[in-house]
Amino acid sequence: MIDVNLINGIALAFEGDAVYSMYIRRHLILKGITKPNKLHQEATKYVSAKAQARLIALMLEEQVLTEKEEEIYKRGRNTNSHTKAKNADVVTYRMSTGFEAVMGYLHLTENVERLETLISWCIQKVEG
Repeated sequence: MIDVNLINGIALAFEGDAVYSMYIRRHLILKGITKPNKLHQEATKYVSAKAQARLIALMLEEQVLTEKEEEIYKRGRNTNSHTKAKNADVVTYRMSTGFEAVMGYLHLTENVERLETLISWCIQKVEG
């Protein structure tokens, strides 16, 4: 078994992207949104690079993250991914990668309660 603390930021973000997206999709479906076009449209309010960058900026501003989570965010943000975002500038894309790294880290460390707390916080901010 690999030590999750040694996994690079891009791999953590890869995991986090899938996990966060799954939670958001489930949330939207359970809200009664079932048409594919509407689901996609609504999901981008939570899952796009711009939305995630906005959320992580708020988390940092409101000091929502633990010290360890901030460290993971910075690891994800500062990792050179060799890929470009389709609809975001480099800074936004990197912040979004850091956001996803935090989600991936929490999932891989099986800290589901904390993961779900942060995702609920994100949903409240988007819908608030």
